[in-house]
Amino acid sequence: MPPTKMKDALVVNEIFFSIQGESSYVGRPCAFVRLTYCNLRCSYCDTEYAFEEGQEMSLEQVIHRVDQFPTDLVEITGGEPLLQEPVHALVRCLLDGGKKVLIETGGSLDIRNIDARAILIYDIKCPDSKMAARNRWENLPHLKPQDEVKFVLGSRRDYEWAKEKIRELDLDSRHTVLFSPVWNQVEPRQLAEWVLEDGLQVLLQVQLHKFLWGEKARGV
Repeated sequence: MPPTKMKDALVVNEIFFSIQGESSYVGRPCAFVRLTYCNLRCSYCDTEYAFEEGQEMSLEQVIHRVDQFPTDLVEITGGEPLLQEPVHALVRCLLDGGKKVLIETGGSLDIRNIDARAILIYDIKCPDSKMAARNRWENLPHLKPQDEVKFVLGSRRDYEWAKEKIRELDLDSRHTVLFSPVWNQVEPRQLAEWVLEDGLQVLLQVQLHKFLWGEKARGV
């Protein structure tokens, strides 16, 4: 990952205002800051454009853009936002400014330095992602009660694997657990039926933004 020229700067792929499409905050207006670069290559990735595309912005510029949107909810995503060290300063500034900050991370990097006031949407990679070997299991004890754990499911095999991990790690008693079907690979109705049959205490999410604006739309 190329360094930025400025110490307090980030390489930003896009900043936009939309409806939160995932997590327990689904449906809420939200400001999104999508950072560039990712260290993973998930088989189902729908944001490959964030691997390299982006422009350098100072923290002040990012915060100014976010402040233009009429919402107190901000999500920092990617790519993988934790790859850029200045993200921690951005998170602190947003929180100090009264924002509620969500951070979506792929779960392969250390989370211990993240401001405890932020809420993590922590993605555990399932086998079909081809990235399950990159899961950093030692992060789990550092998750806070308000953090949410997400499984993106590409098949019945992924579902059974996730179900076993929830049981093994007692995740559903400590966190909101999110189940998300891979677009065009697992039907949401089928996933809902599996969840009901097994009586799982999880939150089914269906990427609302794709239903509203389409699979390929950017900046939504």
